[in-house]
Amino acid sequence: MSENRRPIFRLGVVDLGVESVRLPNGQDLDLAIVRHPGACAIVALDRDGAIMLLKQYRHAIGQYLWEIPAGCREPGESAERCAQRELLEEAGVTAKQWDHLGAIVTIPSFCDERIELFLARNLSYQETSHEPDEIIRVQKMDLKEGLAMIHRGEIIDAKTIVGLFRATAVLERGQKSGID
Repeated sequence: MSENRRPIFRLGVVDLGVESVRLPNGQDLDLAIVRHPGACAIVALDRDGAIMLLKQYRHAIGQYLWEIPAGCREPGESAERCAQRELLEEAGVTAKQWDHLGAIVTIPSFCDERIELFLARNLSYQETSHEPDEIIRVQKMDLKEGLAMIHRGEIIDAKTIVGLFRATAVLERGQKSGID
């Protein structure tokens, strides 16, 4: 993060500021940057090959999206703990086996959000605990159907697309992700 940052607006996970920077080409300029605490997203896969998908309303784009469970990291929280917490809160699921699937950055032109992706297996089911702003319906669906929904354009959420493809690659190779 730039030491020369002028805060503009902060609310929840949005921390917008203007940073005076010198780029690798020597150019000096001011950039509007959103700093983000990071997040985790989880492909939860049961023994029968079904995944937990959320149909979640997203006001920013004015529609419901199909997504894998995900959420922001709390201060000082590890990626693994965040993934466990979010899977339980959003989908009502705990898992005994976790594989790291790597990470993605969402909008690197103006935001530093980094989402750590996980594959969760050996699932147990419990109650969900949605936040007031979370309008979510949890649906169990075959992983192959989730991939077909991507190809049909029904799943457009980037973390979900990457998560499902990376989980599929891990499953095709065997038990371990090979990312870490």
